Amino acid sequence: MDTTIKVDSKTRDRLAVLAEARGTTMRRLIEEFAESTLTPAELQERAAHTAAYLAEHLGVTVTDESSIEALRNVRGQVVAHYASEHAEHEQGAA
Repeated sequence: MDTTIKVDSKTRDRLAVLAEARGTTMRRLIEEFAESTLTPAELQERAAHTAAYLAEHLGVTVTDESSIEALRNVRGQVVAHYASEHAEHEQGAA
């Protein structure tokens, strides 16, 4: 059963551009979004399942603090990577 979703024209135009860039339709783009996006409850369930798996199979205990620290480390590595690429680009341009 089809239905209509009302959005402003700016949003509609943006969805059309995104769909075209992906070689799909706005309908399929929205379907993919709905299928792949998790609710907060689903995210919590997945995190709990992952933590239980890591504890059982790898002996790793995941805490909020360890998750925050891991995220900080990853962010720091990403920032360092882009800073390094930027510096190399600047040296190559000089």
